Amino acid sequence: MPTPPPLDVVVVSYRCRELLRACLQSLLDHAPSRGVRAIVVDNESGDGTAELVDREFGGRVELIRAGSNLGFGRANNLALAALDGDFVLLLNPDCEIEPGALEALLALIERRHEVGMVGPRLEQPDGEFDHAAARAFPTPTSALGHFSGIGRRSEPGGGGPLAAYRAAADLPGPIDAINGAFMLIRRAALDQVGHFDERYWMYMEDLDLSWRFAISGWISWYEPSVRVGHHKGGTAGRPRGVRLNRAFHAGMRRFYRDHYAARRGPLTNLAVEAAISAKLAISLLRSAPTLSRRALGARVGGTVIRRRCWARHP
Repeated sequence: MPTPPPLDVVVVSYRCRELLRACLQSLLDHAPSRGVRAIVVDNESGDGTAELVDREFGGRVELIRAGSNLGFGRANNLALAALDGDFVLLLNPDCEIEPGALEALLALIERRHEVGMVGPRLEQPDGEFDHAAARAFPTPTSALGHFSGIGRRSEPGGGGPLAAYRAAADLPGPIDAINGAFMLIRRAALDQVGHFDERYWMYMEDLDLSWRFAISGWISWYEPSVRVGHHKGGTAGRPRGVRLNRAFHAGMRRFYRDHYAARRGPLTNLAVEAAISAKLAISLLRSAPTLSRRALGARVGGTVIRRRCWARHP
């Protein structure tokens, strides 16, 4: 049998030297037997992230210098245009590959021809499960439960409509949406459905892609027997800055308008729009004290010290 082509891997980076170093090293250390072709798209980090790739991974990892901050979807699309393998892994730099993970997921997607993308169980450094690894498509009710915290206190997959946003952690099989931190995708499915919608500058673009896969008949498969490390929040910081907060809620608004609004009445749409605006206002108010303290603490003698590694999100 001919040797299968290497697995294409795309990592989008922004100011994340240490996270990216660990991510790329784990990828190379635990590559599948077919090998990998890895591309890093650096969104004009300006802090030595791109230089780290050249210096420590030159010859093993390709580097695209975006020249500006393109956002997540557009940067991924830039790399996808240069790749043509049968499968592509879209990987966040705050992930670390575990031994055997890529081999197992490749075997699964090659065996199940109806599967368009597959994702693993994502675990944080303390071993806690990242519930965003497996999600149902949001509804106004499930979004209310999730953001109010009521749904998060219920059992995933069995807590009723308010907890419907989170899928069960230990059940393998088809799900609505896979986390954009780790998406192993069948290239034929991606080319059929289309790449990331670049109107989503940041956030919700992975949810939108999963939606388009679903309505095109492709299955998104969650496989909890395979584990990948995820430094949740490592690429964006907690809490989100003002620009990120606005981008997050803009993504929510666009996703609702794109996929729900036409099937809802005007009063429902008005209520949802108002709720998103109110949530943004509350989030900005809650984060303001922390962001102010962070800004003051980061300035020493007129020099700004960056305390967080932001990769996917500026």
